[in-house]
Amino acid sequence: QVQLVESGGGLVQVGGSLRLSCAASGRMFINYAMTWFRQAPGKEREFVAAISWRGGTTYYADSVKGRFTVSRDGAKNTVYLQMNSLKPEDTAAYYCAAGTPGARVVEAQRYTDWGQGTQVTVSS
Repeated sequence: QVQLVESGGGLVQVGGSLRLSCAASGRMFINYAMTWFRQAPGKEREFVAAISWRGGTTYYADSVKGRFTVSRDGAKNTVYLQMNSLKPEDTAAYYCAAGTPGARVVEAQRYTDWGQGTQVTVSS
């Protein structure tokens, strides 16, 4: 099992930036994917971005492509989500997840370990 702790959320104005961190501890497998999901009130949890722990391959939702960047630091066992040009529709609780989803990186049910979430609020 992997323990995940997110940080870096907060209140930011439209067009601003935030960097989320997800610190992982426990047994990490080389074929893990580390993924960010978000959930706004009254909406389903949705895929945001993912990175493969081994090769660093990245995946993005169309809604964040070009604005968000996911990266990892193997030495620190930490995954980051750099969010630029934030919009009000980016307001949500952001969750870090770890698992072996295979090709189904966008499916939340494919992940076994989750963090507690960090709130991001974008004000207009």
